[in-house]
Amino acid sequence: MPYGDDEALLRRRLTELAQRADRTGCPTFTEFLTPAQAPMALSAAKEAGVTAQLSGGYEDAERVMARFAPPDCWEEPWPIRALELQWPHQSAPTHRDLLGSVMGLGIRRGLVGDIVVEAEKAYLFAEAAMAEHIASVLTGAGRVHLQVALLDELPVPTPPEGRPVRDTVSSPRLDAVVAAGFSVSRSKAADLINAGHVKLRHIPCLRTDAHVAEGDAISVRGLGRLQLCEIGQPTRKGRYPLSMLRFGERK
Repeated sequence: MPYGDDEALLRRRLTELAQRADRTGCPTFTEFLTPAQAPMALSAAKEAGVTAQLSGGYEDAERVMARFAPPDCWEEPWPIRALELQWPHQSAPTHRDLLGSVMGLGIRRGLVGDIVVEAEKAYLFAEAAMAEHIASVLTGAGRVHLQVALLDELPVPTPPEGRPVRDTVSSPRLDAVVAAGFSVSRSKAADLINAGHVKLRHIPCLRTDAHVAEGDAISVRGLGRLQLCEIGQPTRKGRYPLSMLRFGERK
């Protein structure tokens, strides 16, 4: 069942899966959840009196499935498989290109996990049956030809390296941090926020003056992601030093 952006539907579905695990004594699994949705699975498990585990197929995955099970239940294999996507060295498809090619096959987003782009290849994590289907039909991303292999074992992707960014802002509010982190004007940052292109802590945020704290994640459609590592003490001029890591676009 697709979840989409309907939070009430998602909560009902998570409760149903958690209660089914409690009633039958058998593990149940969700589709892939966003970082904002995953905590709802933990809450549903607590209310139903079952355990919940999260996995996206590799450590630190952004999109994850939840596994509901009664205490002391047997370990059920995660229904997650990975594909390796390779392309000619002169090509460089982006995360958006690869995701678009998969969504263009008519596949529901909840059945696809992270796409981790590395040098001349990417790993795509998906629900097991859907991974087999993707491997049989996916041939390219735009004009880029892809070699697609369904892997027998889940890979261990290389952790992305963020680019350090340091700057000062007049206030640690969202528009100022976005402007500093992505080297755009304050007005451009405000436009991106007002257009709904910015997520703060994995949730869309339309407030330009939203407070940003250490450890917060910010993503901007088309630009990438920021991790705010540290906010220093105000300078004599009243500006706040920021230490951030900037990552390429990932969805």
